[in-house]
Amino acid sequence: MPPSLLTLLGVLAAYLLGSVSFALLASRLFGLADPRSYGSKNPGATNVLRSGHKGAALFTLLGDAAKGWLAVFLATRYAAPWGLPDYTVGLVALAVFFGHLYPVFLNFKGGKGVATAAGVLLAINLWLGLATLATWLFVAFTLRYSSLAALVAATAAPVFALLAWGKDGMVVAISIISMALIGKHWQNLQRLMAGSEPKLGSRKKGQESTSRPARPR
Repeated sequence: MPPSLLTLLGVLAAYLLGSVSFALLASRLFGLADPRSYGSKNPGATNVLRSGHKGAALFTLLGDAAKGWLAVFLATRYAAPWGLPDYTVGLVALAVFFGHLYPVFLNFKGGKGVATAAGVLLAINLWLGLATLATWLFVAFTLRYSSLAALVAATAAPVFALLAWGKDGMVVAISIISMALIGKHWQNLQRLMAGSEPKLGSRKKGQESTSRPARPR
């Protein structure tokens, strides 16, 4: 099979993997309401946390990160032995990330991509991923704003990559992912500036009654 066709198949497989929503899987597994029906209506770990179920939020976080990591790890491991072009890993990284943002299984309305991007970065380079994750954790646990942490980490990731590798094709892929993350958080940035952005773990009024299915009396 021609290397270009293998690359195309790898990119398609990565996109389909990225389209799998662990927020919906977690909600069904733990008996919660559809995350698209409450809070920010975003199918991601932060919104699932607003249901009050930390286990479901953790499952979502790890699942979304794992799919990003797996796609890039496999591409990194097999691209060279199979004679695939150097840009294959970068394309796979973009495919799995944008699969999460625009999943074919959810009418192209997905999450904001923070966990998946973290998984991608960890697979590209462990130290790059850890540095970006540490940036997110520092901002999130200091200021208690997940969206602000994501914006700062997204800005820092390509800077870290540039310092590590200089001008490189992978830096371009990381920069595209970072710009997409910032774009996905544009409304959050506006709410942050207006002082109306909810903090980590907060729930909107009346949300508790909708986050879990009603129990029979």
